Amino acid sequence: MNILIIGGGGVVGQKLAARLADKGSLRGQPISNLTLADINDPAPVEAPFPVQTTTCNIADAASVAQVVTAETDVIYLLAAIVSAHAEEDFDAGWQINMMGTMHVLERARALGTRPVVVFTSSIAVYGGEVPDPIVDHSFLNPQTSYGAQKAVGELLINDYSRKGFIDGRGFRLPTISVRPGKPNRAASSFMSSILREPLNGQEANCPVDEDFLHYYLSPRKCVENLIKGTEIPEADLGQNRCMMMPGRMWSVRQLIDAMTAVAGPEPAKRITWDPQPDIQAIVKGWRFDLRPEKAIKLGLQADDSFEDNIRYYLEDDKPAG
Repeated sequence: MNILIIGGGGVVGQKLAARLADKGSLRGQPISNLTLADINDPAPVEAPFPVQTTTCNIADAASVAQVVTAETDVIYLLAAIVSAHAEEDFDAGWQINMMGTMHVLERARALGTRPVVVFTSSIAVYGGEVPDPIVDHSFLNPQTSYGAQKAVGELLINDYSRKGFIDGRGFRLPTISVRPGKPNRAASSFMSSILREPLNGQEANCPVDEDFLHYYLSPRKCVENLIKGTEIPEADLGQNRCMMMPGRMWSVRQLIDAMTAVAGPEPAKRITWDPQPDIQAIVKGWRFDLRPEKAIKLGLQADDSFEDNIRYYLEDDKPAG
């Protein structure tokens, strides 16, 4: 089993690599090799099998051809530029998020090896004039360029699978929180930073009201679901290979209350409340009443509580000292 993680330098990619190293097998076969590829050379992970790291620019077909080889059995396609960045830089968003996906799929088609391709989409594909609740067969109506790019990626995954070029499966990720590291250019970045920074003894600003509702999943559960999603038998996926990944809906106030329940009252005192209309314009176009029945039937899971999300951050990612 030869695995490639494109986007292997990111939070999810690194955590996925570490979990695969612990697991040692995938789809009933021992892992023989793991390659982590990203725009910058990713950090390596320790594993009982060979691990390579390399650079890859998915906007460049030749660069993709260097990392997707005839020996590649499973491709995790995690690489993307995030929501606010894609909204600000229209050309880069389409080149990376849409054409990058096309380059990976075209490389797989040219090789003729039919690899498993696991594509991370986003709940940003939903929005606009679609009635609540959002169910598995609600139509996609993105209200941002990022959401549109991910929606196109889903159509490509389905069509290339239908034609037999790949065994594709796509998962619309909830907002992953609490993410480690530093804030990024995602419009949803504050949904981690208002928890992570206060837990680390630093101030952070919340740009929306405390009653703002959203759909969340922890990094730990996200990785577990990506692995489970890879191992779903192809026959069980049906005619639509893409689905919501389970999450749970909470308000900003509920996130902060969960942090207080786990870590005490001091972290919440480090949150400031300065509205940011540009961020609000993006995130308030997202939909949150999601019912991921298909994924749940296939064995994917949400977190039991946001207190768990806080505990996982403290156990897995909080800097020492």
